[in-house]
Amino acid sequence: MSASPIRYAANGDIHLAYRTVGDGPRDLVLVQGALTNLEVLWDIPEYRAYSEQLAAFSRLIIFDKRGMGLSDRVRIGTLEERMDDVRAILDDLRSDSAVLMGVSEGGPMSMLFAATYPDRTQALILCGAEVKEETTDDWPWGESTRAEIEEYLTIENVVARWGKGLVADYLAPSRKGDERLREMFGRLQVQSASPHDAVAFMWMAFDIDVRHVSPSINTPTLIVHRTGDQVCHVENARWLAKNIRGARYVELPGVDHIPWIDGEDMLAEIREFLTGVREPEAPERVLATVLFTDIVGSTDRARELGDRRWRDLVERHHELVRRDLERFRGREVDTAGDGFLATFDGPARAIRSAKAITESVRRLGLEIRAGLHTGEVELAGDAVRGIAVHTGARVAAHARTGEVLVSQTVKDLVAGSGIEFEDRGAHELKGIPGEWRLYAVTQS
Repeated sequence: MSASPIRYAANGDIHLAYRTVGDGPRDLVLVQGALTNLEVLWDIPEYRAYSEQLAAFSRLIIFDKRGMGLSDRVRIGTLEERMDDVRAILDDLRSDSAVLMGVSEGGPMSMLFAATYPDRTQALILCGAEVKEETTDDWPWGESTRAEIEEYLTIENVVARWGKGLVADYLAPSRKGDERLREMFGRLQVQSASPHDAVAFMWMAFDIDVRHVSPSINTPTLIVHRTGDQVCHVENARWLAKNIRGARYVELPGVDHIPWIDGEDMLAEIREFLTGVREPEAPERVLATVLFTDIVGSTDRARELGDRRWRDLVERHHELVRRDLERFRGREVDTAGDGFLATFDGPARAIRSAKAITESVRRLGLEIRAGLHTGEVELAGDAVRGIAVHTGARVAAHARTGEVLVSQTVKDLVAGSGIEFEDRGAHELKGIPGEWRLYAVTQS
């Protein structure tokens, strides 16, 4: 699903960058927390997939806050000014009313909008939404005390961290140490705002308190919050659930603050709230490289060693295979007996992992055969399905002892990688139409 080109709505002299995704029956404005840059966010696969799933039942509207990203770089606005920004975007789209989805710091503005403009708010969704960031005697569930934030938000501290993306570990603890995600958040920091503007924004957010607004909300409301959210304490959500009349409240397990990190359960709640239907999760289709491995002569070796010694050897084999899968970012899908099924997001890494596995288990006195194919697979939970999986299994069945055999698709995709092959000729693969040319990896 593609997003529209960047458009600009004017609120007086301020121009706000926005785009739409999908063309569903209702408008859904995603009011995001913290920093925004439409182009950088769209480059993050998890964010893009989440947006596309929201757009499956809405016309999703995403925008950069004033002072950030592709919008005019002006001072950070008040909640009132930012409400006017959302109205300007809706007016530009000729949208009379919309669902507002406030995430994190985007929650307070969304609440204020719903209370102030009920005629323009079809429904309100709050995901990990803040009520008040400052920890005080009457609000022990804030993020920090004023003394702590004063120490943290010195310009020197912020400059030292800006662009490193370390905040990713805080926002998504389940992905702690994920260098790709850190890199993307580093880009998001640098391209959303300068350190000086970021400090101004964070102070503005810290001073917000919408406890007096919540009882005035009469719009149908869904509140979704993770019990282990380490940024916004779950008591924020519980307080909102008690103080917004008729709100539907759902607590979900997990520690991540960002809704687009492993957010399928949140999506299911949002979909049901807006459509009345909790649709079964559609299988996600992605391009992946499938690897199959198998121990050669396992039956004879098991008979030779006996059950206990064979079991110990297989456990050691599994440890080495998993180590080499992890080294090359492979994902273990299944272990059937003495064989492995794994997927990779890159064919060159898959080949190098297969070669590393071959060499590692050889030191145990074991030989394996391995087969790889790249194609579209269906992701259904932890399982993978589809013709590409069957093709990979058939390629592996043709591999010789100690050989990593690949389909021509894999060979063609790694051109320029320095990986060398030997032509193994054309073959018919059982149950797979056509004739398939296979290649053995000789140098990786």
